[in-house]
Order: sequence, then structure tokens, then C-alpha cells
Amino acid sequence: MTSKIVRCPQCSKSMEYRIDNLSRPFCSARCKMIDLGAWAEERYAIAGPTSSSGEPGVKTDSESGLRAAAKNML
Repeated sequence: MTSKIVRCPQCSKSMEYRIDNLSRPFCSARCKMIDLGAWAEERYAIAGPTSSSGEPGVKTDSESGLRAAAKNML
């Protein structure tokens, strides 16, 4: 079986992708924790719908209207 060589998303170190590496896709637990810390500090974000006020998590009028319409259908 051919081994697959990948790069760690954190440090770019080349490594063999192995199922027994508990830190995959990272090369080590250290790189995994650095990435987790970046998410916790909100340095990364997943794009999603925003309201007209620009605050994430605030429902827009169209979202509220769609949910109300769905409830009426039931």
C-alpha cells in the first residue's frame, strides 16, 4: 500500500498521513492545539449569513418570516 505524504496545515511540515496519528491532519499535538487556540481567539471564522446590522447570530426579517411560514404549514 502506498503511503500518502501531506503537509501539516499549521507548520507545513511534510508527513506521512497515517490512521494511527491521533493529531491528524496536524503533524503533532502541539500544532493541533495552536490551531484550536486560533479558533478560540476567533482568528478564524466560518462565513455565514449576517443581519443588516452586521452582527452575527441576529436573525434577519427574511429568516424570521421563513420560520413563521414553515410553522404555519405544519
